Amino acid sequence: MLGPWLHDWRRPQGRRCSFWETQPMAEALATLLRPRYLDLLVSSPALPLPMGSLNPDPEPLERFGRRFPLAPGRCLEEYGAFYVGGSEAISDPDLDPDLSRLLLGWAPGRPFSSCCPDTGRTQDEGARAWRLRARRRYLVERARDARVVGLLAGTLGVARHREALAHLQNLIQAAGKRSYVLALGRPTPAKLANFPEVDVFVLVACPLGALATQPSGSFFRPVLAPCELEAACNPAWPPPGLAPHLTHYADLLPGSPFHVPLPPPDSELWDTPDVSLITGDLRPPPAWKPSTDPGCSALTPRPQLELAESSPAASFLSSRSWQGLQPCLGQTPVTAAVSGRRGIAIAYEDEGSS
Repeated sequence: MLGPWLHDWRRPQGRRCSFWETQPMAEALATLLRPRYLDLLVSSPALPLPMGSLNPDPEPLERFGRRFPLAPGRCLEEYGAFYVGGSEAISDPDLDPDLSRLLLGWAPGRPFSSCCPDTGRTQDEGARAWRLRARRRYLVERARDARVVGLLAGTLGVARHREALAHLQNLIQAAGKRSYVLALGRPTPAKLANFPEVDVFVLVACPLGALATQPSGSFFRPVLAPCELEAACNPAWPPPGLAPHLTHYADLLPGSPFHVPLPPPDSELWDTPDVSLITGDLRPPPAWKPSTDPGCSALTPRPQLELAESSPAASFLSSRSWQGLQPCLGQTPVTAAVSGRRGIAIAYEDEGSS
């Protein structure tokens, strides 16, 4: 059964390719391939480090939630890819989280093919990679238009997750937006629908726990990766096509080779005109103030000469036509407690038999 899997993906002797799969037969398949492909890599899942542990430079190379045993002097951008995994039960391969993050992060222009073990069918993934990258650029535009960002704490036991949340909060504040940190476990459409005032959500989790691309209409608001929020809020971030797609939030933090610090408040990058590609409106430049500035909290005067801190959530609630049940405090007379009806809804005791 191994022969048909590899028959449709022939390349000249000695051509570099990267190979990984999700079945225990990885080494057996690699043994069959090495006589034909002299430079063959077999990757393995990169399990996250627990909190409090040291995080030295990964050896071998760690990218896309996997480890690649690269030889000295080699880089991953020189390799093509052949993905063996997935299942026939997945109707849309775009929803496979492993394949999605690999397609997004792999070097554009390099060959990328996949094989389904259930059917043995192989196909080129170039068109799917282009579609996923276009979807990610749309999510970056949605994040630039957003006023309220919800940070989903998808992990509480992986190293540097607190530092990542603080970094994203500072990034959101610098872009003139508001943020809320939510710990909801694994995000589901029903959970996130309880926060309609939030424009976009950002999932802070390890690469192996990140969500796959969601089908249209699944979530009420889009769920982004931390690197997509970085691309939306950091004007010093490289433009699309030049910036790498990072699957681990630790790659955005200081000390990482991919870290791009925020420009100073007086930098002209903050004043660059920006037009939304979704609404067509001109986005105003953010008035960035450091977190230590006592005037960073906006105060809104009320008619009764009271002061209250303005909140996007409160503004959203005040604009809704229905705001919940009215308490009517002081308007309901006080009465003694009485015994209610007893029984089940299909037949209460005082209804008799019908």
